[in-house]
Amino acid sequence: MLNFRNTNIVFGCLLVLLVVADLLYGVSLWACVALAFVYLLILFYGCYYIGSNFFIQVMCSAETDKKIITITFDDGPDSVNTPQILNILQKHHVPAAFFCIGNRIAGKGAVLKQIHEQGHIIGNHSFSHHFWFDLFSSAKMLDDMRLMDQAMKQATGLTPLLFRPPYGVINPNLKKAVIKGGYVPIGWSVRSMDTVINDPQKLLNKVVSRLNPGAVFLFHDTGAAIISVLPLFIEQAKAQGYQIVRLDKMLNLQAYA
Repeated sequence: MLNFRNTNIVFGCLLVLLVVADLLYGVSLWACVALAFVYLLILFYGCYYIGSNFFIQVMCSAETDKKIITITFDDGPDSVNTPQILNILQKHHVPAAFFCIGNRIAGKGAVLKQIHEQGHIIGNHSFSHHFWFDLFSSAKMLDDMRLMDQAMKQATGLTPLLFRPPYGVINPNLKKAVIKGGYVPIGWSVRSMDTVINDPQKLLNKVVSRLNPGAVFLFHDTGAAIISVLPLFIEQAKAQGYQIVRLDKMLNLQAYA
């Protein structure tokens, strides 16, 4: 299994062999460069592919043959898009999970309450969603995550257990923060790219083509095309026999502390 611990063991052994080979026979500098390059390449994969489970087990889908999927939204609450999304979900009787950014909650407590009251769940997507969040120390990461908890508890009385890392980046510091904070890390299996795909038809085709049992779809409250695409996606998923269930139900998780 490819993970951080096993990778370090393997490359540690390779480094020892390389040192021995250099002492006995002399080794080209390029061999050392190649070894370092491959190691860094694997680390990059582990950090930036959330489904790799390289540093910590991340829930990205459900292992099932049943035609069930779940829908999640990141980066809200948004004062314009989120209420429209909620109206669409309510009209189609579909539950969802909203991974919210703490510093966007102020002044939008009513929207957050509406999410909860309509039967959806709210997860932690950090407080700052800082561009350099993945370079924070584990203590600073945890402080940031707990600030989001406080903002949400103040608005709804709930404390989230589910955490989705900003940009989907996982590293050893985040692993420490997640474990110490008692969070359950959540990823996705289908990234819609709705923040960069502006053509609604192209976006719809992309997500519909990725329908498969147990899939976790990632959308954003802030995506410009999501309002027109979401109802069509729901209709086409149902037409293909899929049931859209809530994230915590599909993954058998507890959403709140």
